[in-house]
Amino acid sequence: MQQLGWRRVGLGLSLWLMLVAAAVAQGTPPAPTATATFAGGCFWCVEADFDKVSGVISTTSGYIGGRSANPSYDEVSRGGSGHAEAVEIVFDPAKVSYEKLLDVFWHNIDPLVKDRQFCDRGDQYRSAIFYHGEEQKRAAEASKTAVQKRFKQAIATEIVAAGAFTRAEDYHQDYHVKNPIRYKFYRFNCGRDARLEELWGARSQ
Repeated sequence: MQQLGWRRVGLGLSLWLMLVAAAVAQGTPPAPTATATFAGGCFWCVEADFDKVSGVISTTSGYIGGRSANPSYDEVSRGGSGHAEAVEIVFDPAKVSYEKLLDVFWHNIDPLVKDRQFCDRGDQYRSAIFYHGEEQKRAAEASKTAVQKRFKQAIATEIVAAGAFTRAEDYHQDYHVKNPIRYKFYRFNCGRDARLEELWGARSQ
């Protein structure tokens, strides 16, 4: 009987410890995250470039900056809607700074052209930084000033406040992962990496 009693005490103690651990786990606030939004031409490519960055939690292709709600790919790709293909990035500020993301952004676009990127033409393919809050705005403007010192030609990349972001259709998400051969073929034919090397030198992040 004494052994049975001790077993019951041990079982009760174990159960209590499990409940305490669960309560502590539920009360632990999630690590703070932040959002960055960039447009740099084809969102397949922008998404692929930022997926490589340590500290980036997720990337989502979508549309931003237009005049209508819930745009479709067909609507945006025709041009004239005012939307830009863009990528919304959720990141961990403890692991990667917004300034680092800006540096990655600049080195993966052609900042010297207006309303196009590489082989894609139209305002839907413009390059832009859509800032979330004044701190991001100041960082974006400082980075643009620094980049401008590298080039004689004026920087065409816009810096504007982020508005409503519409998630693109599912088949656009992680396109470089789902369709790696088609993605690489498109990227090569568009001359993206050749132009980036011309602008920035050998690719590095």
